[in-house]
Amino acid sequence: MNEKCFLGIDLGAESGRVMAGLWDGRRMQLEEMHRFPNGGVPVGDSLRWDVVRLVGEIEKGLGMAARRYGNSIVSIGADTWAVDFVLLSKSGEMLGLPRHYREKRNRTAMERMTEVVPRDEIFAASGIQFMPINTLCQMIAMKEENPELLEAADLFLMIPDFLHWSLCGARVSEFTNATTTQFFHPKTKRWSTDLLGKFGIPTAMLPEVVQPGSELGILRESVMQRTGLGKVRVVAPATHDTGSAVAAVPTAGTGTGNWAYISSGTWSLLGVELSAPNLSRRSVELNLTNEGGVDGTYRLLKNIMGLWLVQQCRRSFEQRGGVSDYTELVRLAEKAAPFRSLIDPDDLCFLNPPDMPDAIANYCRATDQDIPRNEAEFVRCILESLALKYATVLDWLKEMTGQWMEAIHIVGGGSRNGLLNQFTANACMRKVVAGPVEATVLGNLLVQARAAGELGSLDDMRRVTWTSAEVQEFQPEHAQAWKEARQRFTGLLFRQRIA
Repeated sequence: MNEKCFLGIDLGAESGRVMAGLWDGRRMQLEEMHRFPNGGVPVGDSLRWDVVRLVGEIEKGLGMAARRYGNSIVSIGADTWAVDFVLLSKSGEMLGLPRHYREKRNRTAMERMTEVVPRDEIFAASGIQFMPINTLCQMIAMKEENPELLEAADLFLMIPDFLHWSLCGARVSEFTNATTTQFFHPKTKRWSTDLLGKFGIPTAMLPEVVQPGSELGILRESVMQRTGLGKVRVVAPATHDTGSAVAAVPTAGTGTGNWAYISSGTWSLLGVELSAPNLSRRSVELNLTNEGGVDGTYRLLKNIMGLWLVQQCRRSFEQRGGVSDYTELVRLAEKAAPFRSLIDPDDLCFLNPPDMPDAIANYCRATDQDIPRNEAEFVRCILESLALKYATVLDWLKEMTGQWMEAIHIVGGGSRNGLLNQFTANACMRKVVAGPVEATVLGNLLVQARAAGELGSLDDMRRVTWTSAEVQEFQPEHAQAWKEARQRFTGLLFRQRIA
């Protein structure tokens, strides 16, 4: 059969890329067309996303794909991080550059949020954990500081929905990303307009919600002209990057039944796949979240701060003239003394500090621990602490589901970190299956292939992942040392709760 080409747009917090997926009927081969940097842009006292530049970079990548693969291109779809959004006026004008989820004003909005609506009521209407990054917190902050923008807004679009609008004019929101807003109802599967009304946030701007695999339209004529593409379809994948990554978890070849996943990158999202959301009182107490997945599944999970901690330390090391190469930092960390200092990765002091090593040092000082002295000790502290937090959350998920998770699948860019993978196996006392690195864009492309009739079930998609990608297994080691570290880490978390 002739090879078909699907194009995946995949944006992360540090970089974006346009990837080609070459489908031969059995395997999906990936080829990078164009990679470009991404990140928050300070504008005055705010932090923004430069989506105008991102659209230009995407079209550049699409043009490269058009020249290489031409008429074999079947469809295009975009996935990005969650929670952030664009507002458009009635005439289609963008109402300011979208805000970045790490803005300080979101934290104060979250603190005031439950003064208006009780925590239990918000959770029942959304199923989403309480974090200052959530879209609801951002909306509340905007209502307080920029009400004129909400009043002028005719259309609310999450970032990947905006990219699809830019490509083909679609005015819809895709399910997996809509569920992350904290105002999408997990049972009715509609926007929680009553909840937004209690905060005085207008709801007429909220678009129709569509499922992954929905065809959104044909490329705009102007996009065809700029890129050289023809009348290519735009198809919504699971537009939340974690939704796409979990759709590509290669469970078919592991020989295990129950499994957990960690979508590892700037954030670590650790969870299990369920057929329905878990809205229990215990979920609220543990601050777990229910995010939508492919085929109406839900992902019961916990957001953990993730490799953001290493990324920001690396940035600081580079500014100070120290070691800044990721590979070298991990190599040095492997040789550092174990368990010298530990942190809770999810402490809000690490959300967006001016200097991450200083924030870690201050945390260790406040908790009467040794302070890391060099790059190796900082990175070792982070990686060990992440693994121990994974073990804690995995216990919560076992409690919630009543199931023993036989294996942990680590997917995404963070799966390349062999030291963290081994630490995770050690801390959780589970086999770790690491890979694919490109799970997010692979899941994106497989949903497009299914929309084109090339694949059937979600299991079919995961079997393709197993045959298309490389994975590596890690077995638990040093059980006693990690058990003792786990006890110390649990004591640290308890100390924080009572402080």
